[in-house]
Amino acid sequence: MIEVSHISKSFRVDGMTIVQAIHDVSLTVDQGAFITLIGPSGCGKSTLLNLICGLMEPDTGTIVLEGDPSAKRLGRVGYMLQRDLLLPWRTLLGNLLLGPEVSGQPLERARAQARELLPLFGLDGFEDAYPSALSVGMRQRAALLRTVLCQQELILLDEPFGALDALTRRTMRSWLLEVWSRLNHTIIFVTHDIDEAIYLADEVHVMSPRPGTIVQTTRIELPRPRREEMVNDRLFGEYRTTLLQALGV
Repeated sequence: MIEVSHISKSFRVDGMTIVQAIHDVSLTVDQGAFITLIGPSGCGKSTLLNLICGLMEPDTGTIVLEGDPSAKRLGRVGYMLQRDLLLPWRTLLGNLLLGPEVSGQPLERARAQARELLPLFGLDGFEDAYPSALSVGMRQRAALLRTVLCQQELILLDEPFGALDALTRRTMRSWLLEVWSRLNHTIIFVTHDIDEAIYLADEVHVMSPRPGTIVQTTRIELPRPRREEMVNDRLFGEYRTTLLQALGV
């Protein structure tokens, strides 16, 4: 689905100081995989996502989307940030149709697909509600459904549960795995939560402090479907220890 080869990215600050965000990052993600990225704050995780989706271009290295090194990535990758960014003056359904509307997709078809997916996302019956009437968890589910409706196979999720309380977060990550198993997207998920990274992923990639590079990749061999009780299993604990060591904690 996506192959990142030896990319680096630097930024100028005040027109002078060079800050290297990431250095020599390589990453391959197979179609239908769920991978997670963890690392200390400021290590370049969000920069890496911005590069993958085409909002930025690397200073060096290559990014190959679906086997095409010359493919334009902007507009071909779904991207959801930590904040839901729902427009307060639009209803839930109006917010869901924003992506298809901007990209010129037939709105009747997009509207029918949105209504079909509302039950899976726990939003059935709320299509005419405004964002202010929705819970935080519902808003996050709406933001993800809006991303899904953009019809991109690769979806980037940048700490989408970071602002949620522990109980809602636990519910949301189990729900996300159900959605992923049903829709078969390829997902790159950024988180600071090690248990969350293990619970969700086929592979966990650990990034170093800035300039960020991938220092370890751990294949997660836990059976699917995943259950929250797995966090207490011996194998889960071994993965946790391995990743903490890679982070230097």
